[in-house]
Amino acid sequence: MLNTKRKNISLAILALVSLVYFATISHLEIHPFFSFEVVVIPLQLLTLVYITYWRWSRKEFTNFPP
Repeated sequence: MLNTKRKNISLAILALVSLVYFATISHLEIHPFFSFEVVVIPLQLLTLVYITYWRWSRKEFTNFPP
């Protein structure tokens, strides 16, 4: 039960942060190409971190004997 509550709180915080981030980006007075890059680069970095963590944790658990 506590684990589900933590996930819901984390999801709400993540949604709030992303809402503030995209609202801030949409109000910036910059060239459209750069505003697109400002939106996409953090998503690419998060994806890179996620994939790296996923592969690292997968390798760590395959070293243990059955």
